Amino acid sequence: MTIQTRRERERAEREQLIVTAARELAEAEGWDAVTTRRLAAEIEYSQPVLYSHFKGKDAIMAAVAVQGCADLAVELRQARAAAPGTRESLAAVAQTYTSFAHRRPALYDAMFTHLVDLPFATEAAPAPLREAFGELLVVVEPITAEGEDPGLLTETFWASLHGLATLMRSGRLPERAHEERLALLIGHFTRG
Repeated sequence: MTIQTRRERERAEREQLIVTAARELAEAEGWDAVTTRRLAAEIEYSQPVLYSHFKGKDAIMAAVAVQGCADLAVELRQARAAAPGTRESLAAVAQTYTSFAHRRPALYDAMFTHLVDLPFATEAAPAPLREAFGELLVVVEPITAEGEDPGLLTETFWASLHGLATLMRSGRLPERAHEERLALLIGHFTRG
């Protein structure tokens, strides 16, 4: 292994350490607790080392969001693949999406609630963002009526899931009716 290869590997490992520490700290204490000073102390590196990898907290949060989208894409893909039909795939993906938001609130916030410097809904979006959206698109395309734009219908489905997850997490919608809400959503999306 060359010195350059070793340095690149060590740099990637440090970046991953920073991102992992930020995710864990945010999940434990919220994003307000995530500061470069606190992260430096957590990973036992100096703040200048953090800044050599990321411009600041916003850049770290963007990296967390990208990794979160990769995680979400994997979970959605597994749910879709395990479902036997179109309606079941849509329902499984909806359940998985809202469950992800509930289980990983700080990660979900970095991905879809906090303002991060990431391009969404463009070809310039990082691959994990496109892959997560792609998993939603795959289950929505089969229910798209002639003349409808599958991308717009997918965005509407996503917005519905995001709204349900966000309102339930904030206590504005009671959790007890979550399954019924998802069933209503799936029912309306699969009418034909």
